[in-house]
Amino acid sequence: MHLDFNSNDNLSYVLDGTVLESIDSEKDLGLLTTCKLDWKESIYCCIKDANKMIAWITRNIVNKERNVMLNIYKTLVRPKLEYCVQIWNPVACHGNWSIITELEAVQRRFTRLINDIGLLPYSERLLALNLTTLAERRIRGDLIETFKIVSGLVDYGKSVFNLSRSGYNIVSKISYKGESLKVGKLRNSFIPERVKSYWNTLPIAVKTSPNVDMFKMNLETYKRQCISSMESNFWHVSEVLLEKIEGPTYLANKEKHNKYLRENPYVAKK
Repeated sequence: MHLDFNSNDNLSYVLDGTVLESIDSEKDLGLLTTCKLDWKESIYCCIKDANKMIAWITRNIVNKERNVMLNIYKTLVRPKLEYCVQIWNPVACHGNWSIITELEAVQRRFTRLINDIGLLPYSERLLALNLTTLAERRIRGDLIETFKIVSGLVDYGKSVFNLSRSGYNIVSKISYKGESLKVGKLRNSFIPERVKSYWNTLPIAVKTSPNVDMFKMNLETYKRQCISSMESNFWHVSEVLLEKIEGPTYLANKEKHNKYLRENPYVAKK
């Protein structure tokens, strides 16, 4: 597989007199990698697998009470949307909102199946289930992974991050002269650049937590404090995403949809 960067000549390679086949993509350890290092195909595979699992659950699970369905979701569906997520997590920016919304649609679809709350707006279903958007959860996962690497709790990834002199902040690595726009965009999609703005705004008390569990607790405490004082960080992506999902006509269309489902209860559980 030839990477499609920096005017690659796409040379042919020979092994024992046999010309090696050139391919555009390869699936290894469950992750589909393409010659453009574009993870959209891999993300669509995750979405497809998760939707297949939801279809299986819909056909076979009779009890759709809240606690039962929530445990099923966390065990069978959500892991399919988060496999190797530190590699392919799309940056919350212009150009990526479409695929971020498609990922979120899987969680929206599943929560509609749950008794008593299935007809509520998506934001209210999240509150009832004590869930966040998948987009926010992915950024939170990036922060946790960054904490483990920067704090030396794992034996991998030391060379991934470039830290400031204080050791508390992440700084950008030097871009090379003549670097193409395509390479620069790719660089910004990987975890060191993706997580930098969120990590650098965290309080030092959160960054210096003694272990992963304390980091999660301190991060949640920091989130609650900032929400009450109208400050933003990684949770702001949920606000932006919910605004895109629940636009001006959302509630009116939702009410029409709910009316149809009440009149057709069989369809509501499909």
